[in-house]
Amino acid sequence: MRRNRYPKELKEQLIQEAMEVGNATQVARRHGIDPKRLYYWIRESQHKGFQEAPAEAKQIAPYVPSAQEFKRLESENIALKKLLGEKTLEIQILQDLIKKKNPSYRKN
Repeated sequence: MRRNRYPKELKEQLIQEAMEVGNATQVARRHGIDPKRLYYWIRESQHKGFQEAPAEAKQIAPYVPSAQEFKRLESENIALKKLLGEKTLEIQILQDLIKKKNPSYRKN
């Protein structure tokens, strides 16, 4: 026999909170449960006639990086831009060398 892991009161509370907030994913993550489980409970409650779930309840919460992660991503972005610039310059130099060695070379 299957054990009911979440009490009915908790399910109803989370469903209600998801309706009020309008973002079921955010509510599920805040309470440490799988968002798919909360969506299932919302659908189940609709079939049982509890309440109608708004379309906003299925929106995915936007990702907001922490300050430390943001700085890391920013420095990585700067390093990658620098590397791209160096590689672009290297390609240009090599193409100029090819033109000097082989005058019949034409870039399309």
